[in-house]
Amino acid sequence: MEDWAFLIPAALFMVSMTITPGPNNVMLTASGANYGFMRTLPHLFGILAGCFVLFASIALGLGVVFERYPAVQSVLKVVGSVYLLYLAWKIATAPPPQFRTEGARPLSFWQGAAFQFANPKAWVMGIALMAGFLPEAGNPWLNALVLAGVAELVGLPCIALWAGFGTAIGKVLKSATSWRWFNGTMGAMTAACVVMILG
Repeated sequence: MEDWAFLIPAALFMVSMTITPGPNNVMLTASGANYGFMRTLPHLFGILAGCFVLFASIALGLGVVFERYPAVQSVLKVVGSVYLLYLAWKIATAPPPQFRTEGARPLSFWQGAAFQFANPKAWVMGIALMAGFLPEAGNPWLNALVLAGVAELVGLPCIALWAGFGTAIGKVLKSATSWRWFNGTMGAMTAACVVMILG
């Protein structure tokens, strides 16, 4: 991989994709507000790790599975929709911090990572990234891993902004009513992403 120039447009593409709203960013905002930035970090790094594995897998042949077996994509859409609706319900019904039990916690690293394989925006990003920016010259394995790695490095500050935004909101919300409104709105926005999945 002698020419690194392809990484610049790829990085710009990832900025545009990761800083815009989507299931991950909505859930990070809700988590930041409800649990704070530090407790949201495992979820955040899980997203990055899951996307890295997904993107590299697409480059190394996983995307071909969708082309040959369209039913796999349909099943993935259903699974992703059901799981997203479950997460939306959990967010919408989360009690205000002052009424939260000790067992309440944000998504874990592994939950955040696993969700990427059912997240349609992650699939769109991965397919577009690898189809549009993966160079033909050089070692395809190395190129894929470097491109996926750069994509996640660029995505880190973009999605961290959403977690930070949620954390700032959490400091403003004072009453139980305002918390219920906020969590209900975040839950509704998460559920609305199902339209993107099934559309």
